[in-house]
Amino acid sequence: MTDQTPLWLRLMPSFMRVQLEHRANLLSILHNSGWLFADKILRMGLGLFVGLWVARYLGVEQFGLWNYSIAFASLFSAFSTLGLDAIVIRELVKHPERQNLLLGSAFLLKLVGGSVALLISMLAIYLLHGGEAETIWLVALAAAGFLFQSVNVVDFYFQSKLKSKFTVYANNAAFLMMALVKILLIINTAPLIVFAWIGLLEVLLTSGFLIVAYKADNHSVSEWQYHRCVIFDLLSESWPLLLAALAVTLYMKVDMVMLKEMSDDRNVGIYAAATRFSEVWYFLPMIIVSSIAPTIIRYHATNSDLYLSNLRKLYFFMVWLAIGLSLPLSFFSDEIVRLFLGSQFAESGPILAIHLWASLAVFLGVASSQYLIVEQLQKISFYRTLIGLVCNILLNLMFIPSMGAMGAAVATVISYFVATFSLVFFKATRNHAFYLLQSPFTRK
Repeated sequence: MTDQTPLWLRLMPSFMRVQLEHRANLLSILHNSGWLFADKILRMGLGLFVGLWVARYLGVEQFGLWNYSIAFASLFSAFSTLGLDAIVIRELVKHPERQNLLLGSAFLLKLVGGSVALLISMLAIYLLHGGEAETIWLVALAAAGFLFQSVNVVDFYFQSKLKSKFTVYANNAAFLMMALVKILLIINTAPLIVFAWIGLLEVLLTSGFLIVAYKADNHSVSEWQYHRCVIFDLLSESWPLLLAALAVTLYMKVDMVMLKEMSDDRNVGIYAAATRFSEVWYFLPMIIVSSIAPTIIRYHATNSDLYLSNLRKLYFFMVWLAIGLSLPLSFFSDEIVRLFLGSQFAESGPILAIHLWASLAVFLGVASSQYLIVEQLQKISFYRTLIGLVCNILLNLMFIPSMGAMGAAVATVISYFVATFSLVFFKATRNHAFYLLQSPFTRK
C-alpha cells in the first residue's frame, strides 16, 4: 500500500484488502460507487428528515398540492434531458479526445430542451388550472429548474472518468445549504411558495458548483464547442431514449396527477408521503449501474462471456437488494409512518406496504436498461416503457375511483412489473428476458 491508497481500502481486513488492492479496474468502480453512495446516503438521511419535517409542517393538503405541482412539471422533464445521459457518457468513454465537442453539443441540446419543457409545463397547467394562481406559480418554479440543469452535462464527464466525487461535492454543497434554509423556513412559519423558491435556488446553486468542480479538475466550460453533425448524431441515437424517458416520467408521476384530477389534494398528500419512504432507495440501482457501466461497455467490445456474466450478476444482486429492503419495511409500514409523520398521515401506512414492492421491478428495470443501451436497442426501451405507461393509466382509471390513493399504489406496482418484464414480447430481447426471470435464482 502507498499513501495514494484510498482510506477505505486501508481500513479493510487484510484478507479482503489483498483480494482488491491489485485489481485497479474493480477498485476504480468501488471508489466511484463509494462516493455516489455516500452522496445519496447523506441525501437520503438528511433529505428524508427535512422532507418529512416539511410534510408535517405543511399538513396533508398543502403537502399534496406541492407534490402535485412537482409531479406535473416532471411530466415534461424528459424534454430537458432528451435521453442524452447514457449516450454522451458512452461516447466520452469511447472517444475522450472529443470531450469538449460532446459536452458543448449536449449542453446546447439540453438548454433548448429545458426551455421547451418550461413552456409546455406552463401552457398545460394554465389550460387545466388557469384560475389557481398558487398552483401555476408552484409548477412554474418547479419547471424553471430545467433550464439550469443543462449544466449537468459536467456530471457526464465525471461519470465517464469514474470521478464522481466532484459531482458529490457540488451536489452536497447546494443540498446542505438549502436543507438548513428549509429548517429556518419551518421555524419562521414560511408559506408554501417560499419552499418552492428554495427548490429552484438549490438547482441553480448545484449548477454553479458543478462548473467550479469542473474547473478544479483543470477544465473549463469556455472550451466547449458544438457542431451540428455531433448534435444530429446525438439526437439520432437519443430520441428513442427521449421517448422512453417521457414515458418513464409519465408513468412514474401520472399517478399523483390523476389522483389530483380524480380526487383531491388530501389523497395526493397521503400517497406522496408513502412514496417518500418507498422511493428513497431508488438511487441505489442508478449508482450501481452508472459505476459499472464503463466496464460493461468495454467487455461488450472485448469479451462476450464476461459481458453476459457481469450482467447476470448485476441482475441477481439487484433482485435481492430490493427484496432485502422491501420485506422488513413492509411489515412495519404503519409504525414508520406514525413515528415520522404523525397521525394525520396514518392512511399512508398501508399504501407504503404495497408501494414498496415496486422497487423490485425498478431495480431490475434500471439494470436491464444498460443492456439495451449497450446493444443499441433504445427503441425497445421506449416500447417497454410505453407498455408500462398505458398499463398504469388504465389501472389508475379502474382503481382510483373506488380505492383512492391505495388504487394508485396497486396500479403502480403492477405496471412497473409489466414494463420491466415486457422484454419477453420482443424477439431481439426474448432470450435476455429469461435472464431477468431467472435473476433471483442464478448469478452465473
